[in-house]
Amino acid sequence: MSNFPCVILAGGLGTRLRESSEYKPKPMIELDSKPILWHILKSYNHYGVKDFIISSGYKSEYIKNYFLHYNSFNQDFKIDLATNQVSYYGGTENWNVTVSDTGLNTMTGGRISRIRKYLTAESFFCTYGDGVSDINISELLNFHKAHGKVATMMVVRQPSRFGVVDLKDDSAVSSFREKPIVDGWVNAGYFIFNKQIFDYLNEDSILENEPLRNLASEGELVAFKHEGYWQAMDTFREQQLLEKLILEKKAPWIKWDSQ
Repeated sequence: MSNFPCVILAGGLGTRLRESSEYKPKPMIELDSKPILWHILKSYNHYGVKDFIISSGYKSEYIKNYFLHYNSFNQDFKIDLATNQVSYYGGTENWNVTVSDTGLNTMTGGRISRIRKYLTAESFFCTYGDGVSDINISELLNFHKAHGKVATMMVVRQPSRFGVVDLKDDSAVSSFREKPIVDGWVNAGYFIFNKQIFDYLNEDSILENEPLRNLASEGELVAFKHEGYWQAMDTFREQQLLEKLILEKKAPWIKWDSQ
């Protein structure tokens, strides 16, 4: 695996998960006692990625505190109260984590633009901090290198939120289809960008608007079609769905553990 870093966009307000995100940023909402942000980092690290830049905003101090005290949050420890020396039991992650507060109301493209000073590699991964997937990161990287364009975007097909009723010409019901896969592909928020992406960004950019549209119009954006699992955590119902998969040891994105 390349030593490309991964940027995590983790600054949004998470208004549709207000019950859980009122006191913490959405990427820090827990799935089986671990923040979804942790699940994303573990997924990338499974493929050898160890350098992460977290572009935070809303309640940034919560993310900063988590990583400043990562070992004490995630491991048993012994402390000598006389000397304040701490010893941890077990190993720790091999991650290098930069947490940057990129502003409360900054848009997605602006959040990438504002952490440019921390990005020295020719290319970097980028993903939203509120979704999980069983995507093979190595295959995504090989695909990106092969086409040589500025940007790669993972796309997926999504099932309809509702069942579909098929009708005959006389409006008689002919059949039911339970949440079929809808036509078309949607942006699943797993990207690889070459450093030329900064030519398309400024501190006010919304990544999904002009930057991606301009890249597409210039033939510099290529889609990686993922037929496997992907799920964003936008609602409490989706949070419960992800929790259920973990508890049943059926979570497709958890490849670092035998479950």
